[in-house]
Amino acid sequence: MNTVRPPRDKHPRKPPPLPLPTRDGVGPSCVALPPGTWGSIDEFLAERFAAVPADTWRARMQQGELVDEHGAAITPGQPYRAGVRLYYYRAIDDEPKVPFEEVLLFQDELLVAVDKPHFLSVTPGGRHLHETLLVRLKRRLGIDTLTPLHRLDRETAGVVVFAVQPATRGAYQALFAHKAVSKHYEAIAPCRPELHFPLTHRSRLVEDEHFLRMREAPGEPNAETHFELLETLRGLGRYRLTPVTGRTHQLRVHCAGLGMPIVGDRMYPELLPADTDDHDRPLQLLARTIAFTDPISAQPRQFQSQRQLLSLQAAADF
Repeated sequence: MNTVRPPRDKHPRKPPPLPLPTRDGVGPSCVALPPGTWGSIDEFLAERFAAVPADTWRARMQQGELVDEHGAAITPGQPYRAGVRLYYYRAIDDEPKVPFEEVLLFQDELLVAVDKPHFLSVTPGGRHLHETLLVRLKRRLGIDTLTPLHRLDRETAGVVVFAVQPATRGAYQALFAHKAVSKHYEAIAPCRPELHFPLTHRSRLVEDEHFLRMREAPGEPNAETHFELLETLRGLGRYRLTPVTGRTHQLRVHCAGLGMPIVGDRMYPELLPADTDDHDRPLQLLARTIAFTDPISAQPRQFQSQRQLLSLQAAADF
């Protein structure tokens, strides 16, 4: 594995503090006011966030929970001015509970490694805020500066690594950008006797017509995955997947493209209705290991999931 050691700044600059603190593990959201003809900030918010009642924004203003980049409170009826950055706390009514817990694998002054369960988003988005790995960890560990160095799909379980310190975050992010990280996944999917393993699948992935999905398309490949078949039983196989690239949904799309969609996949090859998670039937995809040479200490790092996918016998009865 190649080692990437970006130059270290002897005096790294700290990022400016946010105008609102982290609250119960949730950092403030931000929106920049674009050029427009709105008479007041209230009018812009009503149009931009139509699903949020005007009374909700008014209450946030009255409680001092809507501020600009300087920490100055936004007041009801305040004139609109393009370029201002608004900070506020998101809130989600009736957020669904994820009934599975993350497992802390490793923690030091630089990194945190966690074993993520199925169905838990890594970062807030959409209908997921408090029930996300990042918010849970901030609340649990009391580290507001935690930042994920990579992503896993909400439906995928396994290892996720976080940077602790803003000053060294970029050095770790460079490892991922330069493909200096070794990642191995495990998946259960149908057997394809006509395919000969190990094999490498390359294709071009582009956004699908549906904003949630990706698809394979003609053209220069931009995604590559190595496949190994570990065992077979009753028409199913346990596979070791090694992504060379890190495209969105790459492993799921590549498995479906080879005619072996991952057991429990609710998106590929067919997109099932939203908000119909079945906690008894998780996607059989696991981020098993992640390894790299630490750019700060030059020591090898390796983290391994403690979770297990179904046995092939159980998966066949899924």
